[in-house]
This record gives sequence, C-alpha cells and structure tokens, in this order.
Amino acid sequence: MSAAEAGGVFHRARGRTLDAFSSEKEREWKGPFYFIQGADPQFGLMKAWSTGDCDSGGDEWKQEVRLTEQAVQAVNQLSPKPKFFVLCGDLVHAMPGIKAVFSGHYHRNAGGTYQDLDMVVSSAIGCQLGKDTHGLRVVVVTAEKIVHRYYSLDELSEKGIEDDLMDLLKKK
Repeated sequence: MSAAEAGGVFHRARGRTLDAFSSEKEREWKGPFYFIQGADPQFGLMKAWSTGDCDSGGDEWKQEVRLTEQAVQAVNQLSPKPKFFVLCGDLVHAMPGIKAVFSGHYHRNAGGTYQDLDMVVSSAIGCQLGKDTHGLRVVVVTAEKIVHRYYSLDELSEKGIEDDLMDLLKKK
C-alpha cells in the first residue's frame, strides 16, 4: 500500500464531530473517566526493520495501516467510550510522497527544509514563548502544492481564511 493509498484510509472519519468538549456540561467534574493513549504507529518502520535498512527501506506502510485500523476498531468497540484518544511518539518512519511535516510543541513559529522536506512548526494556542500570537495554522493541500499560513486567533475569528487560500480550495 502506498502512502497515498494509506492516506485515503484515514479519510473515512471525515464529517464526524465531537461535541463533548464544546458542551458547557463537560466543564464540570462528573466523576471518573478514562482516555486511551497510543504510541509510535511509525509508518514505514516495519518494512525498514524487516529488510535491515532502517535508513531508507520504509517505503511501504501496509502493516502499520492495518495495525492502526485494528487499534481504532478496538477503541470504537469499547463501552463506555473513552473521553478522548491521544497519539504520541513517532508517527512516521519513512515518508514516501510527503512534502511537509507539521508539528508544534515549540510554542513559537519555526521551521526549515531538508532534502525537499519542509518542517513547519506552529506556535501554540496557549502559552507563547516567542513573539507570535496565540493562533492556528491553516494548511491547504492541492494536487500541486501545500500552502500554509499562521493566523492569530483574533485574525481567524474576525476575518476568516484569506481569499487566496479559499481560491485554492475551489479548484478541482
């Protein structure tokens, strides 16, 4: 399974919403709850490890996609449902077809490029450690390119997404 095919697998969750945290009643303690923590799906590592070429051989994600789907199915069958699911650790090992990696945790905007791979670090919604404002990054993906822009929370609330990004979304 290619990276593009693997990516399509995860689009099945599109359109689902989670109201629990936006609800006023969720702001008060209601008693014990549980959440699920998963780690290191590390797409590409299983093939790389099996071939002994951990520096490159991770161009196939089939096994990791199957296991990730199995994990999601197991969590979805739980009753009662967990309050949330958090995924930590290494998400990918090899990145066939990937042009950019987006992350946070630095509490300021940063980034760079290495061998045609863009590393984009978005500042925080919460505590700022640099001069950036509290905000979010909007990322538009087309067949030709990835365009991203960081917006302060005020900008996004008051003005929304800029026209040039919206125009990219209209093209098919």
